[in-house]
Amino acid sequence: MGSKTTKEHQNESSENITCGIITLSDSRDINEDLSGDYIEKEIEKRYVLKSRKIIKDEKTYLIDTIEDMIAENIDVILTNGGTGLSARDITVESVEELFDKKIDGFGEIFRNQSYIEIGSGALLSRATAGVYKKCCIFSMPGSPNAVKTAINIIIDELPHIVHHAQK
Repeated sequence: MGSKTTKEHQNESSENITCGIITLSDSRDINEDLSGDYIEKEIEKRYVLKSRKIIKDEKTYLIDTIEDMIAENIDVILTNGGTGLSARDITVESVEELFDKKIDGFGEIFRNQSYIEIGSGALLSRATAGVYKKCCIFSMPGSPNAVKTAINIIIDELPHIVHHAQK
């Protein structure tokens, strides 16, 4: 699957991509962060992991951590957690107000794939992605299965996405 133009763009794209991981959790620490571990393992197979943080579900912590990672010249930030419907889930509102451009397709494809995997519970997903200061930000739920679904969607396409975001 894929078009000639997409393949040309992918060929022009660099595999030299730096990534950061942000886990939002009020209860997990590094030893219990299975989702962050999975993201780290998958990223390090192909790209450079420059930073990994676990922070509380607080808007100021999230924004400050994103700004710090951008200052480190990180190309892609992958957040997990804080995308649900509870009052403490602040990721989506926090990142979407930053976006210069939204990558609508990520959330759409994620919810479609989740529906195939788990059924109508996919309605609760608010996975989102966008570009902020030429950095790609992907925000996914915190469950290990959701993270696996999200990573499978984006991992191969990251060079192409970063290529366009940094033009």
